[in-house]
Amino acid sequence: MTVLDTIHGRLVVSCQADPGEPLDDPAHMVALARSALRGGAAGIRAQGLPDLRALRAALPDTPLIGLVKHGGSGVYITPTLAHADAVAATGVDVVALDGTRRPRPDGRTLAETVTELRRRHPRVLVMADVADAADAYEAVAAGVDLVGTTLSGYTGGAVPHDPDLALIATLAGALPVPVVAEGRINTPDEAAAALRHGAHAVVVGTAITRPAVVTARFAAALVTDREMS
Repeated sequence: MTVLDTIHGRLVVSCQADPGEPLDDPAHMVALARSALRGGAAGIRAQGLPDLRALRAALPDTPLIGLVKHGGSGVYITPTLAHADAVAATGVDVVALDGTRRPRPDGRTLAETVTELRRRHPRVLVMADVADAADAYEAVAAGVDLVGTTLSGYTGGAVPHDPDLALIATLAGALPVPVVAEGRINTPDEAAAALRHGAHAVVVGTAITRPAVVTARFAAALVTDREMS
């Protein structure tokens, strides 16, 4: 089966840690990925060249979506061709990059980036992380293989609480490429809802692989409950 066949209708777990977090180490990411696969995940999404190399070596047959994050604002998910080239060279199956209409740091258009990346790495699929439908339509025109709703709610204004099921449904009904649901999917019910709305696959990260964030939610709920008592 192809990578897209393997993840169809299934869960992809995002194994990432911010710099300075206790889990920020390639060996820890491999352990998280192995745990996710044992639990039923069909693929892994990860960031950072050391982590991607370690994951590819440890899990050679697992669908792997790779990216790098550079900078803290604007276009920072695999923002340039050089970043995309480096990610592809780690052996990932899919390179995820910013697929919004915002200016890219190297001055290239998304279409130029995709075209050159395909020339250098014809085997690798390209995933566009988009914020809205207009982004998605332009990303498909640029030649990407799949679209993720990763950046919905993260390009300006207050970040919503719930996953963008409406965008998933819109894109799934309009695009000729698979749509991957990603972003603020915090429960199994929300993951299942994303599939019902037409997602090809569902990516979940924080709710599974960010124990500090999950713990903070529980701790905050207990503080709130004590204050209300």
